[in-house]
Amino acid sequence: MKTRIITIEGIDGSGKTVQFERLASRLEELGYSVARRAFPVYGSYFGKQIGRFLSGADGVKATDVDQKSMALWFALDRYMDFKDYRDGDTDFLLINRYVLSNAVYQSIRDGDIGKPDVVDYVLELEYGVLGLPRPDLNFFFDVETECAKANVEKKGFRDYIGSGKDVYEADRSIQQRASEKYSELAGRFDDTVIIKCTENGKMLAIETISDRVMAVLKERGLIE
Repeated sequence: MKTRIITIEGIDGSGKTVQFERLASRLEELGYSVARRAFPVYGSYFGKQIGRFLSGADGVKATDVDQKSMALWFALDRYMDFKDYRDGDTDFLLINRYVLSNAVYQSIRDGDIGKPDVVDYVLELEYGVLGLPRPDLNFFFDVETECAKANVEKKGFRDYIGSGKDVYEADRSIQQRASEKYSELAGRFDDTVIIKCTENGKMLAIETISDRVMAVLKERGLIE
């Protein structure tokens, strides 16, 4: 039996974690076994350094590190975390932020504008060189940036940043470009689906968004 891998992607404040947990619960209610992973793993060796880059704790921010080097930190964090992974152990593996997130965010920072696109580099690095498993489906939760900003403001204390925002969350232009890049990649890759989560400047109900996710899984033949 092959584990079906589903990823949850989107800009900061797009409600990924809420939908991640709701999807896990609904799959379990249908009788499927579900494993969960989320990245970065801030308690790991590589994840701790990523957290310091995101917070600027050592005087060097993630936005100051060159594209390929920053991508490598995120990739190695996943590589180490997947050392214990065995395909077939569960029906589903849900992942909150995965390879697509790395490809997007290392392509749209202020310092990356005008430089060669690193999307294909990241995909080759993580799937090809490091051998990380490819997802069956990537969900991009498309949220208007003003709604996402309001959601970020509601986030509480986090170990890697405290009660503030990381360098990506604090830059609205990065968030807008990230959203546009996700949409671009959804048009490029058949395994990436856009889930609209806002309407008329407001977030849709959690269950409405969740129903859209389940409908896509059924359309794709991933659930009965």
